Amino acid sequence: MSADGTSAATRFLRTTGQHAVIEADEFTEGGFVLSIGGAEQSHVNLADPADIFYEYLRRIGHVVDLAAPWGEPITALHLGAGALTLARYIQATRPGSVQYAVELERELLDFVLQQLPLPEGTSLQTVIGDARESLGALPAELRFDVVILDVFSGPEAPAHLACTEFYQEAAARLTERGVLIVNVGDDPGLTLVRSQVAALRRAMADVAAFAETGMFSGRYPGNIILTGTRRPWPAVWTAALTARGPHPAKVLSGVELDVLSD
Repeated sequence: MSADGTSAATRFLRTTGQHAVIEADEFTEGGFVLSIGGAEQSHVNLADPADIFYEYLRRIGHVVDLAAPWGEPITALHLGAGALTLARYIQATRPGSVQYAVELERELLDFVLQQLPLPEGTSLQTVIGDARESLGALPAELRFDVVILDVFSGPEAPAHLACTEFYQEAAARLTERGVLIVNVGDDPGLTLVRSQVAALRRAMADVAAFAETGMFSGRYPGNIILTGTRRPWPAVWTAALTARGPHPAKVLSGVELDVLSD
């Protein structure tokens, strides 16, 4: 059942020619799943927005937790909106945060906001367009504590986003404490992950990778979360992320990250 009481809601997405579907998660009270083209894309818990179902999104949430003292409002930019799971999480854990979300699919963003309303009090400005073009078009004075890029899926990533120049542009939008978080979905061999580690290292002062431990063997498909910082990676962050999981969890930084160099 969708949030408005129907069994499922659908919307045709003109940019990709696919159908988006939002339906209730029968295993989670208040939970809903967004699927696009028959593939699950996002999970939202309207009853508890701080509850994140997907493993890789929980890992991103844990990095966001470290970006500022617990509960303190932040400024956040989401490049790739999905069902706005992380925007809901930030509002739930850091009330008063100011957020922006960029999404290429206008119909998708409208569909999500209609079917899965944001928590009351959420300050979110939406932008329709390409991630890089939209980043450059934002007001020049805007700076973010967190920039989250979640548009890569598999080895075929948009060349104008998967590059040092784009990361430099994103880094220029960060506050002094700001972090650039990139979700990289990749196949065995981790070709895309390796190239993005190299690109991020040229754009940021320091970079770390966070994932399920087995992902670093390069034998499985899955997600690795890359985080660029404007200062040296804090060792206490490695300990905190490893402890928070989901388990088993591993963080590579410094020379340990060289195993993922391109």
